[in-house]
Amino acid sequence: MDKALAGIKIIDLSRLLTGPYCTMTLADLGADVIKVEVPGRGDDARLFGPFSNGESGYFMTLNRNKRSITLDLRAAEGQEVLRDLIKDADVVLENFTIGTMDKWGLGYEELRKVNSRLIYASITGFGQYGPYAERVAFDAIAQAMGGLMSITGTPDTPTRVGTSLGDINAGNFMSIGILAALVQRGRTGLGQRIDISMQDCIFSILENAVVRYTMTGQNPVRIGSRHASVAPYDVFQASDGYVIIACANEATWQRLCKAMGKPELIEDTRFLLNDNRSTNITELSTIINGWTGQFTMQEILQVLQRHAVPGAPILTIADLAVDPHILARNMLIEVDHPVAGKIRIPGNPIKLSDSVDKVQRPAPVLGQHSEEVLQQLGYSAERIAGLKNKHII
Repeated sequence: MDKALAGIKIIDLSRLLTGPYCTMTLADLGADVIKVEVPGRGDDARLFGPFSNGESGYFMTLNRNKRSITLDLRAAEGQEVLRDLIKDADVVLENFTIGTMDKWGLGYEELRKVNSRLIYASITGFGQYGPYAERVAFDAIAQAMGGLMSITGTPDTPTRVGTSLGDINAGNFMSIGILAALVQRGRTGLGQRIDISMQDCIFSILENAVVRYTMTGQNPVRIGSRHASVAPYDVFQASDGYVIIACANEATWQRLCKAMGKPELIEDTRFLLNDNRSTNITELSTIINGWTGQFTMQEILQVLQRHAVPGAPILTIADLAVDPHILARNMLIEVDHPVAGKIRIPGNPIKLSDSVDKVQRPAPVLGQHSEEVLQQLGYSAERIAGLKNKHII
């Protein structure tokens, strides 16, 4: 079987998380991703732990299936090499601050003259235009200014989501944008610019929080783990930990009442319909916690399963590392890195029936493929040596 994006060439100028997460997904799907890094230093993510033999686990997770070259884009000769790279490229991805690529003569208008089929993809904190466009953003800033932190946490404390969703979400939307632009290019023959804002992407996934405000005028607040519109849908305490119980419709609520041995709650006017249960959530939570607190997590989940009520334990990372379903889905994979040795990293969640589903190469060491890539461009050994001597590569 072939890989879905075999034959697609992507020049990845991005660093840290949001851009590399995007190109990791596309590389997993078969694109040839050439990662361009700063000579001598590389992507700053190479400095983030944990480490194995000096190699960053953070970097190795995000940059599998890619090739690495080093290139000084501040130098005229480095800029010339990049133009050569994009002559037959399908995509160039960057996440520099606004104006950086233009300053180097590598902006969209310049590079499209070199390759009219080029898809020029930019991820920034706030997009290419608007009052905040010049601002620098990281994940926590995107979560804060996108509205996510205002509805995450307890009433007393806004909380950053435990993974870098501001970065990852933007990387996922960029993947969609690139795939859409490739499809459109198949019809028009022309590339285009993709402008992704981390703030936009967070705001767009706030589910019903935005419409709750625009329709009712009530500003959504932090309510812990429970759902704002569905009840019961929350974390409940067992005798040995916590479980999630999620009742998304009336039939499931009625089954929960029977599972708890409290069928009389079905006709209780406080809990008759979802709106009633949401209004009286404090009383309802007290009743359910009174039931769950008598049993272990496993005992509760067995009862819920018998009554077809959705419920789950809150698994830790250590739990998931040995979880049979995660392992069966090939979601924890082992790669053999030439320096770090064997490490285990998350797998690719996109399962295509007629495409290869495995990591075919570990993350590269810094500049590992510089000579290989330049030779493919037709550069002579003498020219490559000259670029090395000048520290361009």
